[in-house]
Parts: sequence; structure tokens; C-alpha cells
Amino acid sequence: MEIGFIGLGRMGANMVRRLLKGGHRVVAWNRTAAKTQEIVTEGAEGAYSLQELVEKLQTPRILWTMVPAGQATDDMISDLVPLLSKGDIIIDGGNSNYKDSIRHSKELTAQGFQFMDAGTSGGIWGLQVGYCLMVGGEKSTFDHVEPLLKTLAPPDGYLLCGPAGSGHFVKMVHNGIEYGMLQAYGEGFEILNASQYNLDLHAIAHLWNQGSVVRSWLLELAELAFEKDSKLEAIEGYVADSGEGRWTVQQAIDTDVPAPIITLSLLERFRSRQDESFSAKVIAALRNEFGGHAVKASEKKA
Repeated sequence: MEIGFIGLGRMGANMVRRLLKGGHRVVAWNRTAAKTQEIVTEGAEGAYSLQELVEKLQTPRILWTMVPAGQATDDMISDLVPLLSKGDIIIDGGNSNYKDSIRHSKELTAQGFQFMDAGTSGGIWGLQVGYCLMVGGEKSTFDHVEPLLKTLAPPDGYLLCGPAGSGHFVKMVHNGIEYGMLQAYGEGFEILNASQYNLDLHAIAHLWNQGSVVRSWLLELAELAFEKDSKLEAIEGYVADSGEGRWTVQQAIDTDVPAPIITLSLLERFRSRQDESFSAKVIAALRNEFGGHAVKASEKKA
């Protein structure tokens, strides 16, 4: 098949490489022309404007976007629409909010286009092992693009989850679960590291991956991380969030679902970004006031 691919970041570029290995014709565009040129040297056809991208594809065109969620995705779809023909397909493979995807589907369908949302998981390893694809949209559109999905994903690694928005909804919850799993691993290894034993964390991570109930791909990655740096001394404990965890917590609130683990894992990420916790200062001060408990003098004041 042929596909127009928009957005050649770490995920997007590797997805194009996997499609090329699968024998598909890929016309690629990126806002930074140098990235387009790089992927051209690997077998893709380059386009240096959206107009050129559209003109190089036969109808019904398939255009896969991998751009940041929110305004960037809105703007990209708005820029594409005047260039397309009725029946063309836009697939949003980024981490968009599922409510945005429902809106995009309604707007595009009303204008005669087709839309699919494809929650994409796999990170930088996707090129090698494939991408898990959580898809939302019409069954007929899904069937049409299925050869592309089959190339991108490992065996049984793609699913039509339901109508438009469902793919990104499932990906949102997937990432919320990921927050909780990462937090549990982080806390467990911190307890090990703080013990009276001189434990080899790399060896323990490897051990747990041999038949243990907590074995996982994430734990395999922990093995790799501890192998490179046994105490993670080169890494600052600052944890960002890309949005899906917040959306998952909000969805839990909206639907009255208790989700304490995912919620606390999100809040722990916020705490990781504080150089100094003011709330902890307040607690220490209050304990000192009501019970005379010792406080630690600030090094800044000293």
C-alpha cells in the first residue's frame, strides 16, 4: 500500500522505517526538512510541503499524523483538509485526548472524509518488535488500512477497539496503568536500595524476570538501566508526564471510578519535580509547634 506520513520524530521516523521494510510506499513530510531528507536516504519519498505530500498520493489517500496532541494536531488537520479529496483517510497516531478524536471524526465525516484514531505504544523499541495499535473508527476504514497496521504491529498487536475516540481512550487508560506500574517498580527498588544489604539491583531485576509474577518488559528495561548505571547516579529524579495520566485520573473522577494507585502515581510525578517541598516544611513546622519535634535547619538559611 501507499501512505503519506506526517511527523518524523523518534516514533514517527521508526514507524516509517518499519513500513518501508514491509514493502509499502511511504511519502514522508516533516516540518524540519532535514528529517525528511534523512528518511529519503532510507527509501521513503520526500515531500517538502503538505501540498506536495497530497499530490504524490493516489485517492483515496491515507495520511498518518504523528504530531503533538492538542493545538498542533488541530492545526495539522485544518491545514490538510483544503488539500484533500472526499473519501481520503486521516489517521491520528499521536497521543490525542479521545474527546478531541471524537470531535475530529464528526467534523471530518461531515465534510466527506474518513478518520481513525490509533493509540500507538512501543516507544523506541517499536521498530524492532512492532507497535501495539489501539484503533478507533469505522470497520470499513479499518479493513482498508489493515495491511499497514499488520506491518506496524507484532502478531495480534492491533485491534479495532470501537468507534472513533475508542482507540485513544484505550491508549489513555493504558498509559494510566503504566504510571502505576512504573511507580511500584520505583518504590520497590528504592526499598531494596535503602536496606542494610549491599544488593545488586541489576541481578535482582534479572532474577525477577525469570518466572516471577512481577516479570515484565518494563522490568527487562530496569535490567538494562541498572546494567548501565547500578545506582542510577547519572540520572536526576525528575519525572515528566505527557498528559495521558492526568486524563485517566480525570476520567476516573468523571465516571466515579476509584483509581487511587494511578492517581497517586501521577501526584508522585509532580513531587519529583520539586527541589524543596513547601508542604513538607509546613508539616515539619506544625510538628515542632504542637509536639516539640525536632526540625532540620535549612542549609539555605545557614
